[in-house]
Amino acid sequence: MGSPEFAVASLLALMESRHKVELIVTQPDKPAGRGQKVTPCAMAKFAEEKGLLCEKPVTLKDNQQLIQKLKNLRPDVIVIVAYGKLIPKEILDIPQKGCVNVHASLLPKYRGAAPINRAIVNGDDSTGVTTMLLNENLDEGDILLQCETEIMPHDTAETLHDHLAVMGGELLVKTLDRLEKGDLKGLPQDHSKATYTKKLTKEEGLIDWKKSAAEIYNKIRGLIPWPRAYTKVGDQQETLFIYDAAVIESDTKEIPGTVVSVDKGIIVATGYGLLCLLEVQSPGKKRMVATEYLKGHKLKIGDKFL
Repeated sequence: MGSPEFAVASLLALMESRHKVELIVTQPDKPAGRGQKVTPCAMAKFAEEKGLLCEKPVTLKDNQQLIQKLKNLRPDVIVIVAYGKLIPKEILDIPQKGCVNVHASLLPKYRGAAPINRAIVNGDDSTGVTTMLLNENLDEGDILLQCETEIMPHDTAETLHDHLAVMGGELLVKTLDRLEKGDLKGLPQDHSKATYTKKLTKEEGLIDWKKSAAEIYNKIRGLIPWPRAYTKVGDQQETLFIYDAAVIESDTKEIPGTVVSVDKGIIVATGYGLLCLLEVQSPGKKRMVATEYLKGHKLKIGDKFL
């Protein structure tokens, strides 16, 4: 059971292992893109390409047709990876060895949505993946296995997502191997150390230039590819998305948000330190290096980002 690209990596790892995948359960097709064309999610596309049996229920609760199909399969395990819906108890109770979830954090830290983004935005040095036994509460099940990895200084949520997706697939196979042998038991989480993350919103992308250069840089990295960090520029307050930047270990007395240089990039004053914008994008335009952006925009020293 899964939906986005992150889940596809776990399915691929299962297919390459000796474990047998009997059924895929994923989200219904939904409108996507500018044209709002009804499109299958990444998991559905992959399942269809590989000829795997795939169900796309609108709801799981009281879905007796799906529940009976799952019972008839008599699965040893149901694997859930970024499925996007809570799993009702009637389904949790079906598999002999439980429902195994792959989560992109070192639980109990970052329960909930967007754990990859939050780890980068918050400036964490490391993160990882966890396999756990699902229960009826959000990410509170017993931990099975964990694997930690360093967050590199230039990692974005996109690059870290891809790395953790592969790690999650590998850890999932190890988890199932050990569950099959019977030498793996869940370890209860320390709920007193739990932290929670919320879904990302477009509004979160707006940069607060009173924050330090390091904090803003982490925000830029953590919000790629969506919703993207942005600022407002010019009299028309046009949105400017920021994809890459560099922290300059130098301070200034200029008001945060003030442009202090347009020489080899757009250098902006922050609450502490300077931030050099390296790659930007205007709405409806292509991403470009800041020096190219400056050729078509009359940005000058003293201008302010809002």
